[in-house]
Amino acid sequence: MKKLFYGAAALLVLISCKENDKKQVNMAMTYPQTKKVDTVDVYHGVEVADPYRWLEDDRSEETGEWVKSQNKTTQEFLSQISYRDEIKDRLTNLWNYEKVGAPFIEGDYAYFYKNDGLQNQYVIYRYLKDSDPETAEVFLDPNTFSKEGTTSLGGTSFTKDGSLFAYSISEGGSDWRKIIVLDVNSMKQVGDTIVDVKFSGISWKGNDGFYYSSYDKPDGSELSAMTDRHKLYYHKLGTPQSEDQVIFGDNPDEKYRYVSGRVTRDQKYLVISGSTATNGGKMWMKELNVKNAPLVAVVDNFDSNTYLIHNEGSKLWLVTDYNAPNKRIVTTDFSNPTQDTWKDVIPETEHVLSPSTGGGYIFTEYMVDAVSQVKQYDYNGELVREVKLPGIGNVGGFGAKEEDETLYYSFTNYTTPGSTYLYNIKEGTSELYRKPDIKFNSEDYESKQVFYSSKDGTQIPMIISYKKGIALNGKNPTILYGYGGFNISLNPGFSVTRAAWMEMGGVYAVANLRGGGEYGKKWHDAGTKMQKQNVFDDFIAAGEWLKENKYTDTKHLAIQGGSNGGLLVGATMTQRPDLAGVAFPAVGVLDMLRYNKFTSGAGWSYDYGTAEDSPEMFEYLKGYSPLHNIEEGVSYPATMVTTGDHDDRVVPAHSFKFAAELQEKQAGNAPTLIRIETDAGHGAGKSTEQQIQEWTDIYGFGLYNMGYEQLPEASAKVKM
Repeated sequence: MKKLFYGAAALLVLISCKENDKKQVNMAMTYPQTKKVDTVDVYHGVEVADPYRWLEDDRSEETGEWVKSQNKTTQEFLSQISYRDEIKDRLTNLWNYEKVGAPFIEGDYAYFYKNDGLQNQYVIYRYLKDSDPETAEVFLDPNTFSKEGTTSLGGTSFTKDGSLFAYSISEGGSDWRKIIVLDVNSMKQVGDTIVDVKFSGISWKGNDGFYYSSYDKPDGSELSAMTDRHKLYYHKLGTPQSEDQVIFGDNPDEKYRYVSGRVTRDQKYLVISGSTATNGGKMWMKELNVKNAPLVAVVDNFDSNTYLIHNEGSKLWLVTDYNAPNKRIVTTDFSNPTQDTWKDVIPETEHVLSPSTGGGYIFTEYMVDAVSQVKQYDYNGELVREVKLPGIGNVGGFGAKEEDETLYYSFTNYTTPGSTYLYNIKEGTSELYRKPDIKFNSEDYESKQVFYSSKDGTQIPMIISYKKGIALNGKNPTILYGYGGFNISLNPGFSVTRAAWMEMGGVYAVANLRGGGEYGKKWHDAGTKMQKQNVFDDFIAAGEWLKENKYTDTKHLAIQGGSNGGLLVGATMTQRPDLAGVAFPAVGVLDMLRYNKFTSGAGWSYDYGTAEDSPEMFEYLKGYSPLHNIEEGVSYPATMVTTGDHDDRVVPAHSFKFAAELQEKQAGNAPTLIRIETDAGHGAGKSTEQQIQEWTDIYGFGLYNMGYEQLPEASAKVKM
């Protein structure tokens, strides 16, 4: 490759800072010049140019220099925003409160997670289970893992007797993990560190060893090269990792992209799941106390999603969407567990089921228009009671060990910080266990759920949150957030960053788009493959509704989403560049013709399809792929693409190429920038410091490009 040249080609960008007839300020800025190469791919006889293909090489010096230059340009732009420090102070002030998780018992100790306020990572504390919680001491402090706070704690697992503790760590936000085992009494490491682990749980077999999953380390870049065959391993303590046994996934005639294994609580069975995509999978079980026991197929096809929730000896309780798009709970027996033997215990309802167990009962959380409803059943499927919740919102928890008499659950919504409640399983009563002491008065804010019509008439729910008293004058700074994919539901939940936005006078709207899981498998499937356009139409209709109902206007509307939501924003802004004034595509899937060439991207084909599937699928993907639909001469919104240099789930090349294409073709006066976080991945594990700075930049960029010379404030009464 030729040496990358950053020339003096300047693009004059007129940034209007006019708000309520304030003085307009103009500023000239220069983008780095990104070289183009003559790379062309052929799909079904159609040539497709990829002039920024070289940016896919995350190990090259040229790409590194491009990243530095783009970050420099972005920071120079952001540095002119006079109230940026004020935003950071507000975020820091709100963030700085003690966050304490519910205690859980393992062996002789009770453990809990705690963050003093601004610590980069949560710390695990413990105390003797029958002693005073005030005697708690630090058990494991991830803030000591790295100087910058960018090495984070991943999954954790105790042995049944609580004497051994295994945990994984992520360095720089990567999905590649390391597993370390500690003796909880001596606090000394047991055995070697297990390396090169990806997309894995940790499940103990007695105290002898544990199961974990990973891929063979790929040739080329570990951050971007394809990882296509997942395997389940067993590591015996005291032996080198090189001797770890492959339990499942090495059959050359069967390739699984996602494999997991876990041991039942009674240590009787190993449960294995295998799938080729993010939806649908097979399931097997194996007796652990029988020598050379065979794998017994429970589900032998990819047409549904099924998992074990409980067993009593050989009797099994399964959660499945087989013949039940909203899920049901069935029973069967290990002696003959195939689908034709299943019997309903808790049948499917009109609402999506998410169950858990504890204290000898099943707790069913149902999503009713994206908010929680919880019912308590016995294992025969008899309804015990509907659990009275503290309000309308989202709950988490309702899981405990079989012998427990109480459990803890959390309750939150967009205006209520998460509080923890203690639930008496037998009596069905709740009491407040811990309420956070945060400098945010929930009584000053409100949320409202509305339903609006998408392009095809489908009714889509959306929750809008704001400070009481705002005027519906069509000029409120508004963020519209969406995801719409992979059966993932957007449930109401408190966020410090969103609280800060509302505190500054902003409106926050979340649309529950098709492609998500809010209304079950049918809702999910309605936003996949050649129905993906439904998702974009739903999002566009949400923006139009907000404007028609005077919450905001084009200038004051920002659209935001991450990962699959980054695709959503990219597709929306290229299809409807006039919808919003600001766009924030984060860690987005933006090259729909090549997404399946990197890391585990091929597994996303259930939602997307691939360009190789057929000429029709190729044309459909190319028709909405954000990278391939940026047109010369179009005025796009002010855009700040965000990604991380260690994102090995949605590789940053998606964002790099999209930003380069946008900078080349943007016809309007709005800036098109990219912010690349170093030592950060897809999002999980970011330090508190990284998060505060990132949201400072996002809100500063958004408000500045909406025309604000100072922070907006809510005013006047809402006219309903």
